[in-house]
Amino acid sequence: MREAGLVVVGASLAGLRAVEGARAGGYAGPITLIGAERHMPYDRPPLSKAFLQDEEDPAVPTLAGAHTLADLGVDVRLGESASGLRLDDREVVVGGRPVPYDALVIATGCSPVALAGTEGMAGVHTLRTLDDAHAVRAHVAAGARTVLVGGGFIGAEVATALRARGAAVTIVEAAEVPLVRAAGPVIAPALAALHARAGVDLRCGVSVRAVRQGPDGKRVELTDGSALTADLVLVGIGARPATGWLSDSGLTVRDGVLCDETLRAAPGVYAAGDVARWHNPLFGTAMRLENWAAAAELGAAAGRHAVDPAGATAVSAVPYFWSDWYGSRIQMVGVCAADEVCVVGDPDGGSWSALYRAGDRLVGALTLDQPRKTMKYRAMIARRTPWAAALEFAGAPARVGGIA
Repeated sequence: MREAGLVVVGASLAGLRAVEGARAGGYAGPITLIGAERHMPYDRPPLSKAFLQDEEDPAVPTLAGAHTLADLGVDVRLGESASGLRLDDREVVVGGRPVPYDALVIATGCSPVALAGTEGMAGVHTLRTLDDAHAVRAHVAAGARTVLVGGGFIGAEVATALRARGAAVTIVEAAEVPLVRAAGPVIAPALAALHARAGVDLRCGVSVRAVRQGPDGKRVELTDGSALTADLVLVGIGARPATGWLSDSGLTVRDGVLCDETLRAAPGVYAAGDVARWHNPLFGTAMRLENWAAAAELGAAAGRHAVDPAGATAVSAVPYFWSDWYGSRIQMVGVCAADEVCVVGDPDGGSWSALYRAGDRLVGALTLDQPRKTMKYRAMIARRTPWAAALEFAGAPARVGGIA
């Protein structure tokens, strides 16, 4: 007899939460969890933080709940990659073999973008997996001179960890200011200033032309004609949804697996985590979120909906992420696409908040060292709080129009 049940592809945070969500919803049928990596589901955020910074060998950041998979009756298959999906037959192809499903959750996450011309070069790494983190940590422990290509959050967190260990760090960023897309043009310069205060050499408006092996390490040649010498080159220039295995599946794949507001991509197929692009009714647009909170929230919902499609409801999520830089915590809730930005506090020192307005409502907030306020802003965004009320809560004067 064909035993199918729920199949979850991706032994990630989203995949683990999908399994837990299905069981919490009362599903008692078979569950198969398929993971390309050989590790049990683990937490990725520490890989660019404590995993690199701690002097002692760190423990593997296994996710809470990973060790209960056997108790949940889950068939866990690690070190196996999905290579195809047959929608009509309701089968996932794994290692050349069909794995049947009644319901499927896709949680394959993202793959880092490599720096062209450096594939396979010793001392050049991305940082996405636990194995990546071990390789990078080996260089850090040896006191490597480090060039970080890309000034996004991963690059900033690695710079923080390395500076805490006294290492010299250079960040090479193609944009004129890092994180303009993530934080907006008003706030991005304030974040960039944190690097300068921490003693990081930040090179903006310049790209890497080539990386060559020299007698004294890697020679990182930049487009402005200058060159840097490094033992470790860490590439953080973005990630792409891991959807190559779905190319002939019939699913709509457009910067992620396209889903409706319930995370449904096709009959019996749902997606969650970094790989899912779903219609978020709270903002009236399709979104793909690469952060821990979204992976957990969407994973649980996808698991519930996959085994109970009749009970599926719209997923209205407020994006949320955090990043620890040089002893400070940056938090972002909502979105930064805005008609106006209001900064409360002094971005040149101390804690501060930046509020983002679209139309007449609060749609986002980015804060430095204001954790309690951040969570309140998140709740306000979920309630579609009017802009004037948000300003009053923040203690800012009412203002109208333009970028403040």
